[in-house]
Amino acid sequence: MAFQLSACADTLFTALPFVERARQIAAAGYAVEFWGWHDRDIAALATDSEIRISTIIGNVVYRDGGCMVHPDGVDAWIAGVHDCLPVAEQLEVRQLILLSGSLDDAGHGNHLIASHPATRWITAYQALCQVAEIAEKHDLVYNLEPLNIKRDHPGYSIPYFEDAARLLEQVGSPRIRILMDIYHTQIQEGNVIETIRNHSDLIGYVHVADVPGRHEPGTGEIDYRRVAAALHDVGYTGAVGLEAYPAETDEKALSAFRDVFG
Repeated sequence: MAFQLSACADTLFTALPFVERARQIAAAGYAVEFWGWHDRDIAALATDSEIRISTIIGNVVYRDGGCMVHPDGVDAWIAGVHDCLPVAEQLEVRQLILLSGSLDDAGHGNHLIASHPATRWITAYQALCQVAEIAEKHDLVYNLEPLNIKRDHPGYSIPYFEDAARLLEQVGSPRIRILMDIYHTQIQEGNVIETIRNHSDLIGYVHVADVPGRHEPGTGEIDYRRVAAALHDVGYTGAVGLEAYPAETDEKALSAFRDVFG
């Protein structure tokens, strides 16, 4: 299996300073990914020749209440995408994670029009078309990530993979793909392997962690060897990132990850 393996510095080696976490991940033979960048030493990461950054979050989700599906929040959401461009350039990152932002905990907007599904759909479609233009201009790929609302992210505006897939099919840009987080997909809707088979052409990045617990593969209910085989069978050769909290040690978590996907 020829996957490109990465690991998340926000969940691994967390007892260390952040740059040292990245160095530990790189020394173990993985590309490095992480979430927000505001409180990170970007210069140190960019100038360390041993560290390769595979992806970061490519929009400031909570910038002034930014939300991809909400008419009152979409301008701030687009501004958040622009905010991240200099960081992506400094780190030489070509793939960025796109988070849609949240409504309130019940998933509603703050006025009736924004609560209508058609309004949200049109707003999201127009926003993603703008991001596609940004991506084309800067030679980037954005991976939209659905997050589960059942456990971890109540109110998140794009929790279902199927909704993300329909949106991307309408946008029709190769610059906008889906980050399939197996952990979130399993919790929110299940049907992981069938989803891989049905939408392999839209998957641009994969995150893994087991359920329950959000630990490394092999600690929960997901048959990750079958997941890896399904990705291989559909011809996926892109990035697979470990975004999991170690059940025991960081080294054991990375070893278990490589055992399945390496």
